[in-house]
Amino acid sequence: MNKFRARLTVIFILLIGSSVLAAGIFMAKMLEDSHVEALKNNMLRELRIIRSTIDWNKAGSEDEQIRYYMEQARKLKDFADARVTYIRADGKVLADSDHDPQTMDNHSGRQEIIEAGKNGVGSAIRYSDTIQRNMLYVAIPLQDGGGLRGYLRLSMSLQDVDLSIRQVWLGLIAGLLAVFVLAGLISYRIAFGITRPIERITRVAHQIANLNYKARVGAGQKDEIGQLGQAIDRMAGSLQLQMNRILENESRLKSVLENMISGVMMIDRDEKIVLLNRSAEDILGFSAQELLGKRFNEAKQQFEFTQLIRECIDSREHIRDEMIFYFPTERILEINLSPISQADDEWAGVLIVLHDITAVRRLERMRSEFVANVSHELKTPIAAVKGFAETLLAGALNDKETARSFLQIIFDESERLNRLIGDILELSKIESRRIPMQFSPIHLQTFVSNCMKVMKTEARKKSIDLEMQVDAELYMEADEDRLRQILINLLSNGINYTPEGGRVRVRVEPAGISDPGSGDPAEYDRLRFIISDTGIGIPKKDLPRIFERFYRVDKARSRSSGGTGLGLSIVKHLVELHKGTIRVESEVGMGTRFIIELPVIH
Repeated sequence: MNKFRARLTVIFILLIGSSVLAAGIFMAKMLEDSHVEALKNNMLRELRIIRSTIDWNKAGSEDEQIRYYMEQARKLKDFADARVTYIRADGKVLADSDHDPQTMDNHSGRQEIIEAGKNGVGSAIRYSDTIQRNMLYVAIPLQDGGGLRGYLRLSMSLQDVDLSIRQVWLGLIAGLLAVFVLAGLISYRIAFGITRPIERITRVAHQIANLNYKARVGAGQKDEIGQLGQAIDRMAGSLQLQMNRILENESRLKSVLENMISGVMMIDRDEKIVLLNRSAEDILGFSAQELLGKRFNEAKQQFEFTQLIRECIDSREHIRDEMIFYFPTERILEINLSPISQADDEWAGVLIVLHDITAVRRLERMRSEFVANVSHELKTPIAAVKGFAETLLAGALNDKETARSFLQIIFDESERLNRLIGDILELSKIESRRIPMQFSPIHLQTFVSNCMKVMKTEARKKSIDLEMQVDAELYMEADEDRLRQILINLLSNGINYTPEGGRVRVRVEPAGISDPGSGDPAEYDRLRFIISDTGIGIPKKDLPRIFERFYRVDKARSRSSGGTGLGLSIVKHLVELHKGTIRVESEVGMGTRFIIELPVIH
């Protein structure tokens, strides 16, 4: 911008200087012409006076005429203060006040002589070789009885005129220099006034180009440059508003992409991966840094997945498929590949959406297994009831002992069927969270003692000792009926799977200190229930599935003990309704420990 300001200043100086110089030249020329014209008029008047006062028809020889006219010429020079020359009609010089006429050339071809012969007056300005300076020559013809006798010429040096003109030029040059200095200052001020707002506008334009949309030119002049600045300010404001909207939309889209459960992956027209959200990173087992910018077939992905992408790129049609991925973990994915087009329908790449449907398929499998298990569990007692009833109808009623035995079996199977249906309905209500929870304060020592009394009869049949270890000061808030259901289910499991003479123990203890800095152990926020037995234990391979519906470690023993296979599943859901956790620890032949942690306050 400084260069522009300098150029603008120089242009202004040149314009002003050129104008002043042209005006000076014109004035100097006019002055010179005026001076010369005035001098010419004076010389013409003097010539006419000289012509009228002297006899120019002198008779005699040429030498006599030369002596006569030379004497007259020298006298006239003192009178006219100018060089006087008398030229005969044929151009020969007869007399000259400054030089010997014998040495002078014929003057018939001189400009002033030619003009005088034609117009009556002739003049010329030329350099004189004789006196070596610029001279002004004025000549008039001398008539004699209607005939041309010769020419009378006055010549005067233009030295004084040149000196005057030189002084004019010196003054003009001095004035021009002063004008240049003044013009420079004025031009710089004008250029600065023009370029300063332009500089500000340019600076703001550069800042806008560098994405600083807060930059403003500010209030300025009311001229065209000021209007340009206002227009740029309005443009910057509009750009800032648009960019804020774009950034806001981009932030929303980014937030949506990052928090989507489904994985999103985009491949551009060059077959390079250009977008990968967090879920896609988790699903594919690679970070965005490892995959972005790479071609999809160089990204170390499963061969079938790569082939599917290639098929979509080649066909440019939507493709949906399910595929099992084995890295980083085994899972089932639903893959949707959609070709992307730009506004002009030009192909731009492929958008891939990955849905992890492992849980869905597992739930479908569990539902199928549940239906199969329910059907199987219902079929067994129904078949038994039907078989023994048919036997009785076939004549076994006549044998009272056999009939009584068969009726007892029918009754037991009916009871088992009733328990199974009840547990299924109970589990359904719990899983759908349709059961209301009635929380109330519970004194745990009394509560656990009452639960032990309920199970005492079952324990006595197998000579199993029931033990409890509960501090008398422990209280908690819970749904008493549901907590009793949890405890009795676990005690019943412990009794059923513990050999005769074993032991089942319940221990309750604080599990978390709400304020570790208080130093008071009574300040706890969770309680831990530990139900342990000395039973047969659970193999490690079965531990992860122990809380599944109808899952039994020892199916024959479970059926003989009257279990439905739903008890632990019900327990787990009831614990979760209390915002708690449950886990199991067991070794075969060493017994089992169920550990429940529940919050004290809800």
